[in-house]
Amino acid sequence: MEALKSTPLLARHQQMKALLAPFGGWNMPIQYEGIIAEHRWCREKASLFDICHMGEFLFRGDIAASGMEDVFTFSVASIPVGRSRYGFLLNEEGGIIDDLIVFRLAEDETMIVVNAATIDNDFSVIRSRLKPDTRFSNISADTGKLDIQGPLSREVLVDAFGPEIDRIPYFKFVRMNILGVEAIVSRTGYTGELGYEIFLPAGKVAELWDLLLADQRVKAAGLGARDVLRLEVGYSLYGSDIDEGTTPLEAGLGAFVNFDKEFTGKGALLEQQRAGVKRVKAAFRVASRRSPRHHYEICFEGEAVGSVTSGVFSPMLGCGVGLGYVRPEAAAIGAPLTIRHDSVSMEATVVELPFFRGGSLRS
Repeated sequence: MEALKSTPLLARHQQMKALLAPFGGWNMPIQYEGIIAEHRWCREKASLFDICHMGEFLFRGDIAASGMEDVFTFSVASIPVGRSRYGFLLNEEGGIIDDLIVFRLAEDETMIVVNAATIDNDFSVIRSRLKPDTRFSNISADTGKLDIQGPLSREVLVDAFGPEIDRIPYFKFVRMNILGVEAIVSRTGYTGELGYEIFLPAGKVAELWDLLLADQRVKAAGLGARDVLRLEVGYSLYGSDIDEGTTPLEAGLGAFVNFDKEFTGKGALLEQQRAGVKRVKAAFRVASRRSPRHHYEICFEGEAVGSVTSGVFSPMLGCGVGLGYVRPEAAAIGAPLTIRHDSVSMEATVVELPFFRGGSLRS
C-alpha cells in the first residue's frame, strides 16, 4: 500500500487537532472544529484552506510551435497575460482526464494547475502531446498553495499585503512579493465566495499560514467544508462528478469547450453532439434535510435512471442537494425524482444550478 503524501502543513494540522484522512493520495485535514461551523465561517467571514496537494506544471516557449495550443479544450494562446482559464484535458473518446486552470504568466510562459490525484498522469499526457524539445516541468513539489475564501478575504489580504490585491478582477492574478519571495495571488476559488488562491515556494507556506491565521477574521477550514461549499454552487469534483468515462457534454460543461480549435477528443465530442448524449448530469434538491450519498440510486417515474455522484446537506438551503447522471428525460427542470438506497427513500426535484445564489463570488 502506497504511503500517503503530506503537505508542508501537516504539523500545523496535527497541532490544531484536525481530523486527517486520505484524499487523492494525500493525508489531508477534513475538519478542525466541525464542517458546519467551518462552512458558516467561510460564507460569512474568511476561511483558509491548505491546498498544497494540488499539482502545478510550468511551460516555457512558443505556444503554437510547441503544440500547447492543441492540448486543452480552450485556447491557451488567446489568454491575456495576467489572466487564467478553466477547461479540460481529454482522452481520444472525449472523456475528462482532468479539469484544470491555465495561468498565462507571460507571452511565452504558463502555469497549469491540476488535481492532486491526477498529477503524474496529467504530466505524462501533456508531455506526450508537446514537441520533444519543449520546456515543460512539474513544479508541484516546490510549490505551495493556500486558498483564502469568504466575503472578508479581500480585506484580510489588503491589510496584510497592500492595495494591489484590491484591484484584481475575477479570474485575473498578480505576481507580487509576499514574505520576501515572489508569489502569485489569483482571484479564483472553489467555494462560490469572493476568494483568492496564493501560490508561493513550498518552504514559505507555513509562515504564510501562521500570518493569515493570526487575523481574527480568518479560521482554518478542511476539505469537508470545502466539499459542502463547492456543491452548494454546483461545482463538479473530479473523480466523483467527472472522470475519464464522462465527457464535458454529458457533464453540462460544454461552455468550456472551444470547437473552433483543435484538441484531442474533439472528433468524439462532435459525434456525441450529432448523436445526442445518452446520459446527462442533473442537479436535484431533496424535499427534506436528508443527505443523498454517492452511488444512491436515482429513480424517475418508478424506474431507476441513474445514480448520485455527489450529495450533502446544504446549511444555506436547509435541505439535501446533489448531482447525478440520469437519462436525459429525467433531467428536465422540475422533474420529480426519488433517491433510494436500501431502506432509504427521499423525494427530490431537478433544479437549475447553482443551488445557492447568495455568495460573494463577484463582489
